[in-house]
Amino acid sequence: MKIVVNLDVVMAKRKMSLSELSQKVDITLANLSILKNNKAKAVRFSTLAAICRALQCQPGDILEYVAEPGDEEMPTEDKTE
Repeated sequence: MKIVVNLDVVMAKRKMSLSELSQKVDITLANLSILKNNKAKAVRFSTLAAICRALQCQPGDILEYVAEPGDEEMPTEDKTE
Protein backbone atom coordinates (compact mmCIF):
# COMPACT_ATOMS: atom_id res chain seq x y z
CA MET A 1 0.00 0.00 0.00
CA LYS A 2 1.23 3.44 -0.82
CA ILE A 3 -0.10 6.92 -0.18
CA VAL A 4 0.79 9.34 -2.96
CA VAL A 5 0.87 13.08 -2.30
CA ASN A 6 -0.51 15.07 -5.24
CA LEU A 7 0.35 18.44 -3.74
CA ASP A 8 2.15 19.59 -6.89
CA VAL A 9 -0.94 18.86 -9.02
CA VAL A 10 -3.26 20.84 -6.75
CA MET A 11 -0.76 23.72 -6.51
CA ALA A 12 -0.48 23.84 -10.31
CA LYS A 13 -4.27 23.96 -10.68
CA ARG A 14 -4.38 26.87 -8.20
CA LYS A 15 -1.33 28.52 -9.82
CA MET A 16 0.40 28.69 -6.45
CA SER A 17 4.14 28.34 -5.93
CA LEU A 18 5.74 26.34 -3.15
CA SER A 19 7.11 29.51 -1.55
CA GLU A 20 3.66 31.17 -1.65
CA LEU A 21 2.05 28.12 -0.04
CA SER A 22 4.85 28.01 2.53
CA GLN A 23 4.08 31.58 3.57
CA LYS A 24 0.30 31.00 3.68
CA VAL A 25 0.50 27.92 5.90
CA ASP A 26 3.59 28.95 7.89
CA ILE A 27 5.52 25.78 7.08
CA THR A 28 9.15 25.78 6.00
CA LEU A 29 9.91 25.43 2.33
CA ALA A 30 12.02 22.37 3.12
CA ASN A 31 9.17 20.56 4.90
CA LEU A 32 6.68 21.39 2.14
CA SER A 33 9.18 20.16 -0.43
CA ILE A 34 9.53 16.85 1.43
CA LEU A 35 5.75 16.48 1.41
CA LYS A 36 5.42 17.48 -2.25
CA ASN A 37 8.08 15.01 -3.35
CA ASN A 38 6.47 12.04 -1.55
CA LYS A 39 9.35 11.77 0.94
CA ALA A 40 7.26 12.45 4.07
CA LYS A 41 6.56 9.58 6.46
CA ALA A 42 3.67 11.40 8.16
CA VAL A 43 1.67 14.61 8.08
CA ARG A 44 -0.16 16.25 10.97
CA PHE A 45 -3.88 16.82 10.52
CA SER A 46 -3.35 20.47 11.45
CA THR A 47 -0.80 20.80 8.64
CA LEU A 48 -3.10 19.05 6.19
CA ALA A 49 -5.97 21.31 7.24
CA ALA A 50 -3.83 24.43 6.77
CA ILE A 51 -2.76 23.28 3.29
CA CYS A 52 -6.37 22.51 2.34
CA ARG A 53 -7.47 25.92 3.62
CA ALA A 54 -4.79 27.71 1.61
CA LEU A 55 -5.46 25.70 -1.56
CA GLN A 56 -9.24 25.60 -1.06
CA CYS A 57 -9.36 21.84 -1.54
CA GLN A 58 -10.18 18.62 0.28
CA PRO A 59 -7.62 16.19 1.78
CA GLY A 60 -8.61 13.65 -0.89
CA ASP A 61 -7.47 16.10 -3.56
CA ILE A 62 -3.96 15.92 -2.10
CA LEU A 63 -3.69 12.34 -0.80
CA GLU A 64 -4.31 9.23 -2.90
CA TYR A 65 -4.15 5.55 -1.97
CA VAL A 66 -2.42 3.40 -4.60
CA ALA A 67 -2.34 -0.38 -4.28
CA GLU A 68 1.01 -1.93 -5.07
CA PRO A 69 1.50 -5.33 -6.69
CA GLY A 70 1.30 -8.03 -4.06
CA ASP A 71 -0.84 -5.98 -1.67
CA GLU A 72 -3.59 -8.02 -0.13
CA GLU A 73 -7.11 -6.76 -0.42
CA MET A 74 -8.36 -5.05 2.69
CA PRO A 75 -10.94 -7.19 4.48
CA THR A 76 -14.51 -5.95 4.26
CA GLU A 77 -16.97 -6.15 7.07
CA ASP A 78 -19.41 -9.07 6.81
CA LYS A 79 -22.85 -7.53 7.07
CA THR A 80 -24.76 -10.83 6.93
CA GLU A 81 -24.40 -11.60 10.63
